Amino acid sequence: MREAMLAQEQQIFSLQNALNEEILANARARGAPAPVIVPSLNQAPTFRDTPAPEPTYMVVGPSPPPASAAVAPVASAGQGVQVAQAGAPAQQTDGTQAPQRVGQAPESDSRPPEVAQIFDQPGVLTPKNKLVLEPALQYGYSANDRVALVGYTIIPAILIGLIDVRQVKTTTAVATLTGRYGVSRRMEVEAKVPYVYIHSDTVSREIFTGSAQDRVFNARGSGIGDVEVTGRYQLNRGGPDKPFYIAWLRYKSRTGQDLFDVTTDCVTRCVANTTGTGLPLDLPTGSGFNAVQPGLTWLYPSDPVVFFGSFSYLHNFKRSNVSRRVLGGQTEFLGDIKAGDIIGFNLGMGLALNEKAAISIGYDQSIVGKTKQDGREVAGAVRTTLGTLLLGGTYRFSDRMSLNVALGVGVTRDTPDLTLTARVPINF
Repeated sequence: MREAMLAQEQQIFSLQNALNEEILANARARGAPAPVIVPSLNQAPTFRDTPAPEPTYMVVGPSPPPASAAVAPVASAGQGVQVAQAGAPAQQTDGTQAPQRVGQAPESDSRPPEVAQIFDQPGVLTPKNKLVLEPALQYGYSANDRVALVGYTIIPAILIGLIDVRQVKTTTAVATLTGRYGVSRRMEVEAKVPYVYIHSDTVSREIFTGSAQDRVFNARGSGIGDVEVTGRYQLNRGGPDKPFYIAWLRYKSRTGQDLFDVTTDCVTRCVANTTGTGLPLDLPTGSGFNAVQPGLTWLYPSDPVVFFGSFSYLHNFKRSNVSRRVLGGQTEFLGDIKAGDIIGFNLGMGLALNEKAAISIGYDQSIVGKTKQDGREVAGAVRTTLGTLLLGGTYRFSDRMSLNVALGVGVTRDTPDLTLTARVPINF
């Protein structure tokens, strides 16, 4: 008799263990938090002279869908839990409270995926109440040739007159400290302070002379550049195969020394005057104009890559009563000057190689409008197109610090031949 009772209790215990495993498996398959299974009798099977009551188990949390086995549900009235008999899955009956989840499932991340930064405007916002300091260093080099023909032709390909040939080689180094702060989950503000060093060598053959010897004109400049402030806001909640849109507004000051503050190698006037080179003796570190630039950045995750890009429009504000310094401490009055506005767009693709490394490739283009003086286009002013092909990579050393390197190659004549940028964002 006792052997039969023991065998029956062992069978009931085995059935209950199988039921518990089925409940856990169903919960994991649905991605829900696993229910907590609490036995009402905290004891092992024992020998009894009378049949023992079947052990009852409390299932706290979401119930699994009904199993295929036909069982009889048993409910505990007035309680917000489900009660399952051994060997039968728990089911909700009339009059019982709906089961509640234990804990809360984590929310899905609504932030755009991280990519190796190659453009000036980042695509990933700073988390709320977090601060990022990003020291950066950019090196640039460009070499341009200019040929001016002054004379007249008697037959095609035969010129009577003078030829002005100039080659300008410019090297720039810009050290930047950028700070970004996450105001909310979808908004951040940024401030950028650059320090600029620029050196230029102009090799020319003096015009209006019969000299066959080249002349080298050297100029350099250094100092604080134009300080910038930017605000960014994520417009939507993207996801896999759903784009993220980030709107931003940038303000650029004219804190750097501009072209009108430096002395130009001219006597009295640089217009209609052949005395001097007409070049600045010191190079400017700023643009000389306040500007505002609205833009829109987008990211489109498409596993395993992320496509990204942006559109922007930079408006330069007009300056009134502008004068230029010339030799001898004199000034040349220029009037109202309005630098050309800039239309910019870029497109890129990023690929994560592993948990720490990623690469990006992209193209950036800007179209610069003509400069105007007193409401009229400056004589000889042309629209300029700047195009750069960029390749970059990033490596994350830890959760707080990473290294980002980008290489740019100019694909248009007016674009710097080479730019190399290194950034080290540090999270606080």
